[in-house]
Amino acid sequence: MTKGRKTSGGKYKKQRKKKFYEIRRQERVVKLGPTKNKKLRSRGGKIKTVLITTNQANIIINKKTEKSKILNVVETPSNKFLARQNILLKGAIIETEAGKAKITNRPSQEGSVQAILIKETKKE
Repeated sequence: MTKGRKTSGGKYKKQRKKKFYEIRRQERVVKLGPTKNKKLRSRGGKIKTVLITTNQANIIINKKTEKSKILNVVETPSNKFLARQNILLKGAIIETEAGKAKITNRPSQEGSVQAILIKETKKE
């Protein structure tokens, strides 16, 4: 049968419209570039600061946090095409001034990038 039709051929009708909190927003993509923030109003009047572009990350090195500049997105395990576009998301491996690091938070939901330094093993 065709989509949205009953077996008799009649159309299904919506019971009601979507409420404001049920409406999906445009998907946010955090790219590599000079830092740009945006403030959004969330439910209850709370203001949420989200990233649009950034080139800095807070990296944990030996239980201490340091700010470091992001040079490149090396790999994204969820989708290899996102790494080519330099899109920052959780689980992505980034190249920084301190070395390679893995993003541990969701930059599109928060106002910063948190990462942990990856210890590289030397192959001989």
